[in-house]
Amino acid sequence: MALVKLEDFYPNYQEDSFELDDIKKFDVYANRNERVGSLSDILVDEQTGNFRYFVVDTGFWVFGKKVLLPVGLADIHYTEKHIYAKGLTKEQVENLPNFDDLEKVDYDYEERVRGVYRGSLTTSDITQPAMYDRSTYNYEQEPSLYNIDNHDKQSLKLYEERLVANKKRRKAGEVKIGKHVQTETARVAVPVEKERVIIERVNPTDTKPSNPQNAFHDGEVARIEIYEETPNISKEAVLSEEVRVNKVVDTDTVEASETVRREELDIDSEGLPVVEKGNKQ
Repeated sequence: MALVKLEDFYPNYQEDSFELDDIKKFDVYANRNERVGSLSDILVDEQTGNFRYFVVDTGFWVFGKKVLLPVGLADIHYTEKHIYAKGLTKEQVENLPNFDDLEKVDYDYEERVRGVYRGSLTTSDITQPAMYDRSTYNYEQEPSLYNIDNHDKQSLKLYEERLVANKKRRKAGEVKIGKHVQTETARVAVPVEKERVIIERVNPTDTKPSNPQNAFHDGEVARIEIYEETPNISKEAVLSEEVRVNKVVDTDTVEASETVRREELDIDSEGLPVVEKGNKQ
């Protein structure tokens, strides 16, 4: 079960596969959010050509150490250019033997690697007995460590833009309501009374001669006081009107339009049959 590096087994991989051309540039993450290093190489089974290990350069996570990650524990995301190491912990990396020379990778070395990862597998992941024989061991005995099927289960995310309608409150204006004094001429009609003297001359009924001494009196005057009414105009303030100021909210619908983008799937099957599944409307 000799292992070789990818470029030694498949010298033209960079020209023949766009996926493999970039995979050695992928970053490696643990627990879906913690970057633990980058992929520095891939080890291939010399007999079958199957991937067996990813060589992970842990960089500053565990400074200066390269370790082997069985491909079955790697979740490859080509679109994100990420490899997610399932269940990988810093403690595991510290317990893994350092990878610095391919010549040192023999059965005993691999058993040390497998022993670290076997401890993290659940019972449902272990499909073979715990004891392995050096002379008969093959990678197919531990599919949980060496089976890789992500190549046929890639995900391509299609995005689209949608209009999001929000509202914000802004000052549209201000209505000022005040009062001022306006002057005008008002007219009022007031009936007034005025007294006047009426002099009426009539023929006397008694024409008997009078005593001359009683008849002539020089300077005799009859006085009558004459009165008249004059208008007395004054002003007083009275409440003529009350103005109540309030506001109400009118609801209206405003329509807006904008150009949005949507990604559509392009399929180039080169004449091969392709079946699309899904319930997207």
